[in-house]
Amino acid sequence: MERNDGITLRRDPAAPARLALTLLIVVLVWPGFRLTEFDPGVLFDPRNRETMGKFLATFFPLALSADFLRLVFQSTLETLAIATAGMTIAMVIAIPLSLIVTRSLSVSRIGPGPGKWRGRLVRFPARLLLMLYRSIPEIVWALLFVRAVGLGPSAGVLAIGITYGGMLGKVYSEIFESGDTRPTYALLEAGSGRLATFAYGMFPVALPELVSYTVYRWECAVRASVIMGFVGAGGLGMQMELSMRMLNGSEVSTMLAVFLSLVMLADGVSALLRRVTA
Repeated sequence: MERNDGITLRRDPAAPARLALTLLIVVLVWPGFRLTEFDPGVLFDPRNRETMGKFLATFFPLALSADFLRLVFQSTLETLAIATAGMTIAMVIAIPLSLIVTRSLSVSRIGPGPGKWRGRLVRFPARLLLMLYRSIPEIVWALLFVRAVGLGPSAGVLAIGITYGGMLGKVYSEIFESGDTRPTYALLEAGSGRLATFAYGMFPVALPELVSYTVYRWECAVRASVIMGFVGAGGLGMQMELSMRMLNGSEVSTMLAVFLSLVMLADGVSALLRRVTA
């Protein structure tokens, strides 16, 4: 196609493929909206708008009494403790399992060796264990542990530790595999042991991504600990559930503001650590 100014416009050769992909996505997504009976028009129904307006009006002003703020502060510390302790357990689970399933640390990657099948037999159950840990949502683990250890933060710590151990282990191994593996192979070819190869060849390359993802998961753990509080696992969620039962919107809005500040704190810590490890 040629314009009046003499410039020739060429048709995008990838346009048909993009159009086909867009149509395929619409065809696949549309049944999901139908199955969930998703109807945005319900939000604009006059009666629903009035109900939502009355509900949101109870959120203001925020509850700022000294006794309540003291209680929220205690619950916030408990939430941070649940998330941090749970992430510590998750890393204890994830680090050794991720090293086991990482094929870049296998001597068979640099050439044929007698331990090839033995390595596969070891990696398979480790992968299976990581799948099991992350396939069950943390809220389900929390319900199970509440029955086992009773109400309180311990159930939340164990639930986050197991679920996030599976998630961290999978992503850690993918970070190790996707990074620059040339230093790793060079050390293995020189006869270095697997742990020394990891410490000096793989870990320094992967450190920034590991830190970024770990802090992100800690932020997710803070959110998850709030959700698990609704099933009796302690923290802000447990206090929020009590306030919602009493229809005290001002207390709920105060805790939501605290929760927002926790997410902002996690984001700031993540940015700081990325600068330090870059």
